[in-house]
Amino acid sequence: MSVPGSRNPHVPSASLRGAVDLSALKARATAAPPQRAARPVDAAGGEGTTPEREAERAPGAEGGGLAVEIDDANFPDIVQLSSQAPIVVLLWAQYSPESQRVRDELGPQVDAYGGRLGYATADIEAFPQLAQALGVQAVPTAIAFLKGQPIPLFQGAAAPAQSRQLFDELLRVAEANGVTGTVDGAPAAPLEEPPLPPLHAEAYEALERGDFAAAEAALTKAIAEQPSDHEAKAALAQVHLMTRVQGLGQSEAEVARQSAAENPDDVEAQLVVADLDLQGGHVEDAFARLVGFISRNFGPERDTARVRLLELFEVVGTTDPRVSAARQQLARALF
Repeated sequence: MSVPGSRNPHVPSASLRGAVDLSALKARATAAPPQRAARPVDAAGGEGTTPEREAERAPGAEGGGLAVEIDDANFPDIVQLSSQAPIVVLLWAQYSPESQRVRDELGPQVDAYGGRLGYATADIEAFPQLAQALGVQAVPTAIAFLKGQPIPLFQGAAAPAQSRQLFDELLRVAEANGVTGTVDGAPAAPLEEPPLPPLHAEAYEALERGDFAAAEAALTKAIAEQPSDHEAKAALAQVHLMTRVQGLGQSEAEVARQSAAENPDDVEAQLVVADLDLQGGHVEDAFARLVGFISRNFGPERDTARVRLLELFEVVGTTDPRVSAARQQLARALF
């Protein structure tokens, strides 16, 4: 369901853009005299497993993955290890029973990935510098470290199915960034593409037979059941685009472009050509056309163009740099 030249449905939505710079914290942790001996970390210092480390493993995380409590002494090792495998970090606190419960539940979930993910926990009262550097305002909060950079995962409790989806996505991001090892240094098995959720599969099957209405119905139902289903929202936006342009042949497209050129303030004419541009892979042209219309017009037509532009952002992918640039242009046009 991808638009040529725009969104690839197999590219993870998460990315390393916008990650917090932890270099100062890492340097301070490295330079500061440790108050206690550093706990050994798998494949990141060569010390292996010790009885002391076994006593310090995070509850619920037995079975081979990284599972240590982060402090000033071992933080640099955690950051270093994230260059060979992503590290899931749960920030928790003694005063929060919910955060302790999530801490315990995440251990087995991460361990089920057979070393392709590591797991560490951080008590924000014992290591407040980390929470401050990450801008953490509440516990529990889960982040991941990948190649030394943090990626937000979730705040609060997450259902196991949601955690698995996030962890699968994290591994795809890692693979896209060349991180394909394990916490024990062994090569990771190839990452298999997870099966589509039933309603997503139903939508794809409907598209295969050209039934856009059935695809729209399936995706609308998926969003109703799971409002945070960003993939379904993006797919629905693509279905809407395909529905709008399916009947436009070359002659109709030429007429539409002529009409848009002669009537720059006709919102319907501009919407049609923006759709055609996006379908043809001219992403920046589509965005610029609608941003230009919004900057010149007011009233309901302006809002109509704005809503369509936001839908086209979903089609391309909200993490695409072209979308980020167009969002800034839209903000300037509106304000």
